[in-house]
Amino acid sequence: MIARIFLHINKSSYGIQIPHITKIGKGLFIGHYGAIVVSNEAVIGDNCNLAQGSTIGRINKGPRKGAPKIGNRVWIGANAVLVGNISIGDNVLIAPLSFVNFDVPANSMVLGNPAQIIEGKTSEDYINFHF
Repeated sequence: MIARIFLHINKSSYGIQIPHITKIGKGLFIGHYGAIVVSNEAVIGDNCNLAQGSTIGRINKGPRKGAPKIGNRVWIGANAVLVGNISIGDNVLIAPLSFVNFDVPANSMVLGNPAQIIEGKTSEDYINFHF
């Protein structure tokens, strides 16, 4: 009960809604507070970065019903939206303002709305490692 009260206070104060049951790897980095929403069913790997306004959400019906599974060292830019039962590979850069509702292979970049995959560009220079 105390943890839920603490989460509610933080959600109201900082605008970050990440349920306590969300599976998150070590080293999650949130660079700026504000309007970050993560589904309780999402899975986030190690050393991922979330920017302000990012959404990792669930779809309730259809072929992509579910929430995203995000690999390690993924950088998610400002106001990016990831929805549905999708897999995001390791070392992926999701550019700001991108809408992603499909699987993204490792070692690539996603850009635009509708999003397009650009292979060979990665999150290597963007990730902030915190141990």
